[in-house]
Amino acid sequence: MKMSRRAKRMQQHYKRKKRNVGLNMVSLMDIFTILVFFLLVNSSEVEVLPSTKSVKLPESSAEQKPKETVTILVNESDILVQGRPVVSIDKATNGGKGVIKPLLTELNFHSARAARAGQDAKKRGKITIVGDREIPYKLLKRIMQTSAQANFPDISLAVVQRSSSAGGVN
Repeated sequence: MKMSRRAKRMQQHYKRKKRNVGLNMVSLMDIFTILVFFLLVNSSEVEVLPSTKSVKLPESSAEQKPKETVTILVNESDILVQGRPVVSIDKATNGGKGVIKPLLTELNFHSARAARAGQDAKKRGKITIVGDREIPYKLLKRIMQTSAQANFPDISLAVVQRSSSAGGVN
């Protein structure tokens, strides 16, 4: 069937208007590549310690980055291991001298679990204590003694990193 002049003209008009419209994949790939690199760089640099507004950490400067360890958090009312409440501060301070029994039980559990998971003996003996700067030294000493008793001899204290411009000791 022969096309009329008008039909031919309309067909040419639509061919001109009909262009390859699509997404510019090169730009999208660049954006996603930058996003992936950003997420990779920022996710591997930081270990997140449990933080509460009631705990004010002391300041310090450190040469090395902290490693991932079992964490003991000491706030105004409780002692928590890996975020789980273990014993109240009142019971821990009034429990006499020596180790804190509920804390020892919990730390023994974490030590045994790490041993079952096949962790290296050097890695599983590390612990981090996150405590308010106002906690009594006697309590801190008992927590450290209990940690050592539970096969966690490598004890670190969490602190806020002092800025390099404040070089003097306070």
